[in-house]
Amino acid sequence: MKYTSFLAAAAILSLAFACTQKQTQEPNQEEIKLMIKAEKVADHNGKPVYHYVLDNGTMQVELSNYGGLIHKIITPDKDGNLENITLTFDTVEEYLSKPNPFFGATAGRVANRIADAEFMLDGTKYTLAKTNGDNHLHGGVEGFNKKVWDAEPYSNDSILGVKMSYLSVDGEEGYPGNLQTTLWMELTTDNTLRIRFESTTDKKTILNLTNHTYFNLGGAKRDVLDHQFQFWADAYTPVDEELIPTGEVKDVSGTPFDFRTPKTLGEQINANGGGFDHNMVMKREKSSEMKHFVQVKHPESGRVMDMYSNNMGVQFYTGNFLQNFAGADGKTYDKHWGFCLESQIWPDAINHDNFPSPILNPGEKYSHTIEYKFSVEK
Repeated sequence: MKYTSFLAAAAILSLAFACTQKQTQEPNQEEIKLMIKAEKVADHNGKPVYHYVLDNGTMQVELSNYGGLIHKIITPDKDGNLENITLTFDTVEEYLSKPNPFFGATAGRVANRIADAEFMLDGTKYTLAKTNGDNHLHGGVEGFNKKVWDAEPYSNDSILGVKMSYLSVDGEEGYPGNLQTTLWMELTTDNTLRIRFESTTDKKTILNLTNHTYFNLGGAKRDVLDHQFQFWADAYTPVDEELIPTGEVKDVSGTPFDFRTPKTLGEQINANGGGFDHNMVMKREKSSEMKHFVQVKHPESGRVMDMYSNNMGVQFYTGNFLQNFAGADGKTYDKHWGFCLESQIWPDAINHDNFPSPILNPGEKYSHTIEYKFSVEK
């Protein structure tokens, strides 16, 4: 792909820079080269769609302002071989024309499910689109995953990023209030992908934003059943046959949801009867504290991913509904070929008084940070 000089009004732009910084992992203090590349790839609904590449010299993250999505994450294995570790399409343009199960997308206004596609707020019933059986899923027919965000790249000596913003107007997809959201996606020199959300509203509303990347640390050559997971969670929220929380908060002890010590996914899926699509309880009360949520290891490649967040829970989804899906690089994604770790407020929280509240009031600021840190074990 060819990139030309950065111009504010250009259809193709490129921003690149290099910096020198002490490398803690190597005694020879090699120079770390940081680079952002961006290319306009399409227009959608009258707005430009860009493909961004963040490169810290060790790994690359590819993004788009369409859907605030993560397109690819390219990381080395224990032998230094670079591979994409997400389920995706070959190009960003394909997201505009092909349906997909929220690959890499920003899900909102409300990620996950809302039972019966309705909720009450201050005595008013709000009716939403039924996009998952009789329920509402991931923000509606055209949620945040199908919006073109205003975007600009930025950088400093240790971070490469893209800042995106989107105004969701009052009544969009049935939700009340004009909601202004800013999304930062950043790659650091220590191989951390950081995702930050901030939102404000002019009317009482509900909000639950997340990222919906499907990971496969083996390079998406086969399923993820050989991955090892450890969750720092002592409870989960059981669901009914439509995957709506029952309202219980159940201890993981003695269940297949007990990942407090590392467990191989395939063994736990067999014990659970088919897969996971459940909220793991990471906090009982809201706080700004960043907590170590999950560690995932792929022994064959040596890749390790550690997830941190300041939110309340994480939806653990193991690609149960993937079937014969034509993905990138000529691969066909099938059941359990990827897993999602969706940092979130607990699902259907507006309909459960004992769950953390998803309500955002005027004058308040919603703030949510997710970090995925990548490393290798030899």
